Amino acid sequence: MLRDMATPPTTTLLILGAGGDLTHRLLLPGLASLLAVEPERVVRVVGADRVDISAADWKARVKDSFAAAKPAARVTSAITRHTAYVRTDLLDEAALRALVGGCGDGPLVIFFALPPQVTMKVCALLQHVALPDTTRLALEKPFGTDHQSAVDFNTLLHKVVAEEDIFRIDHFLGVATVFNLVGLRFANRLLAPVWSAEHIERVEIVYDEDLALEGRAGYYDGAGALKDMLQSHLLQVLALFAMESIAALDARELQDQKAQVLRATRVWGGSPKRSSRRARYTAGTIGRRKVPDYVQEEGVDPKRCTETLAEVTLEVANSRWAGVPFVLRSGKALGTPRKQIVAHFRDVPHLPTGFVGGSDGDLLTIDLKPGAVSLTLTMNAEGDPIDLEQKTLTATLAAPRMQPYGEVLAQILDGSQLLTVRGDAAEECWRVMAPVIKAWADGRVPLEEYAAGSDGLTP
Repeated sequence: MLRDMATPPTTTLLILGAGGDLTHRLLLPGLASLLAVEPERVVRVVGADRVDISAADWKARVKDSFAAAKPAARVTSAITRHTAYVRTDLLDEAALRALVGGCGDGPLVIFFALPPQVTMKVCALLQHVALPDTTRLALEKPFGTDHQSAVDFNTLLHKVVAEEDIFRIDHFLGVATVFNLVGLRFANRLLAPVWSAEHIERVEIVYDEDLALEGRAGYYDGAGALKDMLQSHLLQVLALFAMESIAALDARELQDQKAQVLRATRVWGGSPKRSSRRARYTAGTIGRRKVPDYVQEEGVDPKRCTETLAEVTLEVANSRWAGVPFVLRSGKALGTPRKQIVAHFRDVPHLPTGFVGGSDGDLLTIDLKPGAVSLTLTMNAEGDPIDLEQKTLTATLAAPRMQPYGEVLAQILDGSQLLTVRGDAAEECWRVMAPVIKAWADGRVPLEEYAAGSDGLTP
């Protein structure tokens, strides 16, 4: 079936679970945005799933996904001409062997657009399948369900390919996020000397959304805000923010420094009861949109007590950050979306007598979406020169070249692990959050409520 196609381009992107929403909504548009910027890349897309999709419908789906990014017409034409869809049972070893064999002997990227449990079962079968010499596995989070399962998953993956060929995807680590944080940290004289506990009092890493469940109960109700956002995305951002200096923008060096931060990270004061909060939205209004109570959303099981807002305070127990609380928070159905890192600077040791005001600490705010950096500084107010007030200087960062999935796919196709999550880091993220997960499961932290459209703080 696949062998009858025209001579394939250099790399085959084999999407397992291609019939799902992720492929059409994020993965294929991401690839399109990559090819719009780098049209010289040659990729063949092969989709596989158990759902029945005709060749014509699959080509139409690919073409539709490419439309918004607007790559060159010849690029879209080449992709649709060479693409194929295979209806198969991914949990049948013989069928999986035939699928992989049909992709040829060239470089192969296997993208798992599957639920985690299915991904693990497919990986177990891949141990017994002959793979091309250059085979890379691209995996969506979550990477396991707890620390031990993450360890077991890594052991299984390493039986299929080496760690350097495993790409654990976190689209939060799109190249703009990584480069912006690293550049801000190490490329200027102003901030590098003050990036420590001596000058920074506390750090907030926040990802609040005005979106509600939006039909994702199948995944979200079993995960919740803590596992969906804090355990993965926000801990990765913390690691980038808090890491030590790197000598070069090298994937291994960056991964080593991130892992070092995560190994030093733990729950603030060792008490998940005092250092964490969970809540769930009730009915409310966001703008003109009415949002139902979370437990009334289709597919939700109220007995799970799933949180839609999670907040955890952590500490990085090393000489640079000792005593600085890192507050990680993410919530759904909030009135005002807020996606940013905020570093709160300590007050000056002494304010000359006579000045009025200046009690609010200075801030560095890094907006994750859209990209911007703001510095809020205390200075003389307009009018009376002894009055102090705060003014904010803002710089808007350049828009990303492509969608986050495009950036991630570019790194995978190039074999660069700059934007991936390394195996030991995936395990450490579960270790960090394990005490909180257990405390919540044991009912030691009450499940609060907040109205949809509120700030998430007031019942």
